[in-house]
Amino acid sequence: MKTTETKARAGEGVSDAPAEEVKSALTGFLSEFKTFQDDMTSKLQQQEERLIMLDRKSNAAGAHFGRPALSANVDLGAPHQKAFSAYLRTGDDDALRGLVLEGKALNTQVNAEGGFLVDPQTSDRIRGVLKATASVRAIANVVSVEATSFDVLVDHTDLGSGWATETASLSETATPQIDRISIPLYELAAMPKASQRLLDDSAFDIEGWLAERIADKFARAEAAAFISGDGVDKPTGFLSHSGVANSAWTWGSLGYIATGAAGDFAATNASDAIIDLVYALDAEYRANATFVMNSKTAGTVRKMKDADGRFLWSDGLAAGEPARLMGYPVLVAEDMPDIAAGAHAIAFGDFHNGYTIAERPDMRVLRDPFSAKPHVLFYASKRVGGDVSDFAAIKLLKFAVS
Repeated sequence: MKTTETKARAGEGVSDAPAEEVKSALTGFLSEFKTFQDDMTSKLQQQEERLIMLDRKSNAAGAHFGRPALSANVDLGAPHQKAFSAYLRTGDDDALRGLVLEGKALNTQVNAEGGFLVDPQTSDRIRGVLKATASVRAIANVVSVEATSFDVLVDHTDLGSGWATETASLSETATPQIDRISIPLYELAAMPKASQRLLDDSAFDIEGWLAERIADKFARAEAAAFISGDGVDKPTGFLSHSGVANSAWTWGSLGYIATGAAGDFAATNASDAIIDLVYALDAEYRANATFVMNSKTAGTVRKMKDADGRFLWSDGLAAGEPARLMGYPVLVAEDMPDIAAGAHAIAFGDFHNGYTIAERPDMRVLRDPFSAKPHVLFYASKRVGGDVSDFAAIKLLKFAVS
């Protein structure tokens, strides 16, 4: 029995030994962790006290106009540094009030003291010099075509007729003759270029600006061609056709009325030439007729009065209504010639019947980034043509004796 109990107690002693070791190790770990925690708390308190002392020293130095120490900790903790940073970033100057700062200044008046840092605001569009674009297109007959030319068929002869009796035989009468006027289409083109970097970095739409400039240039180029184009790779202007005295007018030329003085209106009854020009046009054309002249000529004409002292020129009463000369609208086209000896400075006629413009309905723009790297080419083209389609519908005023 004793041997059995002794063995049991010995077994119990063996089984309690590991638990005691674990308990002792855990107690030691907790003791060491507490010591570490106390040590870290003490160090953090010391660091906080050190920062507070540095902050106070910095305030004292700023109050006596001293320069701040070149220390990263001081720069980050100094109140005047924080206040100044807040003012620069947000415009908040509340923190600056009550602080005495060093007398150094940045301003925009001197480039080296901050002027270089101020970015000027750039307009979001480029303003160009305004140029007149009034065109005969506004009063002409404009047709859209898909072919390379447009043909106008004109019957400018009269049909023969005669009075017939009941029993007499009817003789053959004259047959009308039809003429064909062919208006070829010509290509109006432009090809400006811009660097790809400019297109990428610009603050506004460079491509849109170029497209607008191209369209404006095309409008002015065709406006000049419709008046004085020679027909060589461009439309034929109505002033390019030969002019003859209206009393000797024939098809294929434009009739003119002379003012009676070289390079000017007649010294007496100057307005008579305007009246003669109006009535040189047949009545069926006068109903839809328009005067065409440039600004200089218009400035001379609007001073004219009739025999009763009334001005021949009258301004439109409604917005957008054109000025009128003797009751007929006036198109001020700057491409018309100035008053000079032998110049046809004023035209009058039914341009809807008298001048035809044929064109493709769209302007094409091809963007080419490959042919001129690093530049981008913009090839714009338009197909347009124009010519006189009825020589009886337009009359000219020639500044000449006869």
